[in-house]
Amino acid sequence: MFIFNANCSYLPAKYFYFWRMLFTRENTPRWMIFLIDLTIAMGSVMLAYLLRFNFSIPPSELKPLPQILLYMALIRSVSFVIARSYAGIIRYTSTGDALRVFGAVFGGSLAFCATNLITYFLIGNYFFIPFSIIIIDFLATSFGMIAFRLIVKLAFLELQHPEREKVNVIIYGAGEAGIVAKRTLDRDAGTRYKVIAFIDDNPRKQGKKLEGVDILGSAKLDNLLTTHTVSQIILAIMHFEPAKKQALVDKCLIYKTKVLTVPPMIRWINGELSFNQIRTINIEDLLERDEIKLDKQRIAQEITGKTILVTGAAGSIGSELVRQLVRFAPRKLILIDQAETPLHYLELESHELRQGALTEFILCDIANLVRMRRIFEKYRPDLVYHAAAYKHVPMMENNPVEAVLTNIRGTRLIADLSVKFGVGKFIMISTDKAVNPTNVMGASKRIAEIYTQAMNQENSTRFITTRFGNVLGSNGSVIPLFKSQIEKGGPVTITHPEVTRFFMTIPEACQLVLEAGAYGKGGEIFIFDMGKPVKIIDLATKMIQLSGLTPGKDILIRFIGLRPGEKLYEELLNVEENTIPTHHPLILIAKVRESDLAEVRQDIDILTSHATTGTEYDIIRKMKQMVPEYISRNSVYEQLDEGRKTKDEGRGTRDVKN
Repeated sequence: MFIFNANCSYLPAKYFYFWRMLFTRENTPRWMIFLIDLTIAMGSVMLAYLLRFNFSIPPSELKPLPQILLYMALIRSVSFVIARSYAGIIRYTSTGDALRVFGAVFGGSLAFCATNLITYFLIGNYFFIPFSIIIIDFLATSFGMIAFRLIVKLAFLELQHPEREKVNVIIYGAGEAGIVAKRTLDRDAGTRYKVIAFIDDNPRKQGKKLEGVDILGSAKLDNLLTTHTVSQIILAIMHFEPAKKQALVDKCLIYKTKVLTVPPMIRWINGELSFNQIRTINIEDLLERDEIKLDKQRIAQEITGKTILVTGAAGSIGSELVRQLVRFAPRKLILIDQAETPLHYLELESHELRQGALTEFILCDIANLVRMRRIFEKYRPDLVYHAAAYKHVPMMENNPVEAVLTNIRGTRLIADLSVKFGVGKFIMISTDKAVNPTNVMGASKRIAEIYTQAMNQENSTRFITTRFGNVLGSNGSVIPLFKSQIEKGGPVTITHPEVTRFFMTIPEACQLVLEAGAYGKGGEIFIFDMGKPVKIIDLATKMIQLSGLTPGKDILIRFIGLRPGEKLYEELLNVEENTIPTHHPLILIAKVRESDLAEVRQDIDILTSHATTGTEYDIIRKMKQMVPEYISRNSVYEQLDEGRKTKDEGRGTRDVKN
């Protein structure tokens, strides 16, 4: 009787059970593995005798052979049981399993040697098992048992995923991370992936093999991508130059090859890389710049052992500031935010972040005078990092009252309390939208800048402002929006084909904030080198391509028009401002006009009054008076600019008309 099976064709029924146990997903019983191992061991003994006597065993050696076979079978059985050589799952044989087999065989062979020594001394000049047989048997048994496991493993992998169905992969980097990535694929996903080459720029490695795979130079990559259907390239270099990474990804996109990246070793689980940790490269990786070199000693002098208050601590910038602050061992962190859920998540994360620092999580609105006064009275902070603000442009355009109460009055309240309770430094996080503002949000942040600068003139507290553009992945950033739209199948919505923005990663921005805060003497507005501006349509196109899709074919790009208050281009400097270099090449100081503190306070009092009792037009009219360069765009408040003479986004003075 024959049984047909998709994996084993026509097989006699009596062999079907054995085949199914070895080459399907069912685990082979341990007793079966034990018997197979014992059969291999006994066959190795016979092979050893045949090899030793040139395939003609003399009668004198044949006579004791049955007793020798029985004894060796007994010893091998005991050694297999002790070492549990049969316990591993055959189709997942690893180096550990091979070592276990080797140990079991070696232990049994040592027992044979000990037996010979005993018979030699007890009987006299007699070896129960010839030493030549023991040596040959040891080699044959080790090889046979390990080869059996590897053959079953390879057969299983081939049956599950035939060679023609495997996905070709290239690993970029033939160092430690590259080796680990290759072994991770073999261990966790070897049935689906085939590594066809390593790419490495080190000429000493090129032309060699690593775990049976050729190591080639990057000059050969184009040929590989042309001659092979390469599904993925895995970047296994811990410090890949951003420009080279960008060029590599652009090349891969031409061939529709996905680019994946291996995470830093510190993120590996118990020192071991998991296949699930090898992730698709994202747009944030491509917009990174060279690593920033910080004066960590100077920053540590400012932070170590201090009590630090962070407003907006649960936001994208605030939470990253917290992560970086704890590295410098502050005495206590006072973390304030009015967003309940994000603050809760930050508290959960804090168990890993604290590193000895006491941490207080306070749910509070920074514009609440009574609550904030009690916090300052209780904790007496040495430093304040003020990141709390409403930053969503269209939302603030529709709700100018909240922009005034939080961004302006809230900042004034924190600044005043900082002076009253002897805070050493007040570092405010501002935005490029404060430059030549065209919206309520930008104007509110510019007024907050003006107030904190004016406060520095008359107080011992040093007020420092840091100004930078969009941060990748922050709340309200286009990147999370684009990711969500791509996952849903599109369309990806862009306001205008010419919209251009500066981008910086959140960690990079926060590192520069710490550096500027450490070096700031008071009164400065530090601006950061944001690199080259990026067209949003180019950003969206690259994100679609990185997802393995084609813009315009798989995902539609739709232009929806500029939102209220939105600019086409953003700036980091007002036309009347110029810059002064600092100790750090990525940090500059903006020279801005100074304002009289008493006058600014009076203006803010009026503005706050309008926010509580006046109309929205009263609010905007006063803001435009305080910030002459504020011209509304795509907004209902454009009518308030009629007849005003002001600056137009750095393009010179003009009369504003509807």
